[in-house]
Amino acid sequence: MKGIKVLGDVIFGSNLRKNIIIFFIVVIGIVFFGELVKMQIIENKSYSTKSENNSIKKIVQKAPRGIFFDRNYKILVSNKPSYTMQIIPAIYDTTYENLVEQKLNLTDNSIKNILFKNRGYSKYLPRVIKRNVEFEEMAWLEENNEKLKGINITVDLQRDYSFDVKGSHIFGYLREINSKQLKKNKDEYELGDFIGIKGIEKVYETYLKGKKGSEFILVDSRRKTIGKYLEGVNDVEATKGKDLVLTIDAETQKAAEKEFENYTGSLVAIEPSTGEILAYLSAPDYNLEDFASVTSSEKLNELRSNPDKPLFDRASQAIYPPGSTFKMLFSLIGLEEKLISPYTSVDCKGGFQFGNRFFKCHGYHNITNVNKAIEQSCNTFYYKLILDIGLERLHKYLTMFGFGKHTNFDLLDDSKGIAPNSSYYDRIYGKGKWTKGYLISLGIGQGEISVTTLQLAQYAALLANKGKTKVPHIGKGYLEGNTGVFHPFRFDDVIVPISERNFDIVRKGMYDVVHGDNGTAKRLKIPELKIAGKTGTSQNPHGKDHALFIAFAPYDNPKIAVAVIVENVGFGSTYAAPIAQKVIETYLKNSEEDDDLILASGEK
Repeated sequence: MKGIKVLGDVIFGSNLRKNIIIFFIVVIGIVFFGELVKMQIIENKSYSTKSENNSIKKIVQKAPRGIFFDRNYKILVSNKPSYTMQIIPAIYDTTYENLVEQKLNLTDNSIKNILFKNRGYSKYLPRVIKRNVEFEEMAWLEENNEKLKGINITVDLQRDYSFDVKGSHIFGYLREINSKQLKKNKDEYELGDFIGIKGIEKVYETYLKGKKGSEFILVDSRRKTIGKYLEGVNDVEATKGKDLVLTIDAETQKAAEKEFENYTGSLVAIEPSTGEILAYLSAPDYNLEDFASVTSSEKLNELRSNPDKPLFDRASQAIYPPGSTFKMLFSLIGLEEKLISPYTSVDCKGGFQFGNRFFKCHGYHNITNVNKAIEQSCNTFYYKLILDIGLERLHKYLTMFGFGKHTNFDLLDDSKGIAPNSSYYDRIYGKGKWTKGYLISLGIGQGEISVTTLQLAQYAALLANKGKTKVPHIGKGYLEGNTGVFHPFRFDDVIVPISERNFDIVRKGMYDVVHGDNGTAKRLKIPELKIAGKTGTSQNPHGKDHALFIAFAPYDNPKIAVAVIVENVGFGSTYAAPIAQKVIETYLKNSEEDDDLILASGEK
């Protein structure tokens, strides 16, 4: 009995010890395996195995960024391959640092500076040292690969802007993600990634960036690739970003850019019924090739210090008095509020007397109705009309047409401009310190009213389409990666509740500006184009006045509405109107050719 009892105790004790030992072996094995996975795969470290002296290396596959097409599927911006030099601080050998800087044309201590700047990140994350590595530089690095520990060369994609359209203020640019952005988006980006900073690149970043992939390979002790790890079972293929179709018409955009080669100013052209922007220009612009791979601080500082302000988007951020382009708006208010009729006449004797001051007109127009007032741009008619309209009623209609507020333009950064009301005047001049006489300058689009070129283009579209359009936009839609199916973006309607009859009256005045015997832009008359427009001059207290012109065409079936502002040149009929004419002519001709192609192909 005792022996059995002892035997039982011995057996029990032996099993217990064995189970405990097995348990600890399993736990240690799990911990060891977890650390191994973490070291070899998750953290992208290379550790030698005792058996074969090989290691597993994770290669991140960058996702190709989506490209841009114009409305007719012509490429505007694409991608091209480039070589990037990286350093992994954990295994970097500084022995040859000076030689590397010399061979790669880097400034002294630039490697140290980059590594120091990014010292807060894991030392196993690669740091980008140089992009656009030349072929000869890459060959030297590969030749000395075994000595240059911790230095890698990767094949990246950078933007390709070789498709004739500049479009710097449309496309925007990319920049290497900074620490603040990285902290905010740590699940989607890594150190060294690009992110959209301006324009389409920024606004549609979510669509464009795609999703990274990864590849695991075996390398030997000399860092030479042996083959795929586990035959690629853990590899994940990168997903390309979505390609964007823009509303821009490439030929129309190129025409606008050519016309502005020697001018400062802006142009926006819109398809009236849809709000689609056909051309968008701010001059001077900048060369996007300088930003193809990454935006350098040096280049940015150079552009920021340029007195011509090429980074400034004049099309949607600069504000100007609208000048006589607002005479159709004042006419519509007068007609809609029954302050005037189509037959109301004013006798223009060269100006308008108000109190002790005589406000000049630029001519003697004699008996003038609303149609002639638009055609000949008679100031006297509108000096009188604005006093009848009044400030609060004016403000109501200004905001109705989108002035004094953001347009909800998809590039986001547009200025509101100024649509004054009594509160505005109280704030600027003091309560009770301004009089009705302040309104008179507003009647010819001067004084405190300020607008953007984008707002003027939307206004022209509303005139063209009799009070109906959509929010102006440049993003038309995106293409599904696997199928190529087009998915359109949706934008809100913009509707101005004014009668079509009243729109017809002012539109006829705009037609006569170009086609009438006394029209201020009669030199633009090309019968087949049927342009309707309005000239304007924006007073500039700091120098020569700015030239303005808004237009749409064809008159009876508008396909394009345009606003042009040319800074510091004088009259709109001389400078801005011919630019608008060229852009309109280019687009209508291009549209006809596209329609002919569709008919020839049998599409319906």
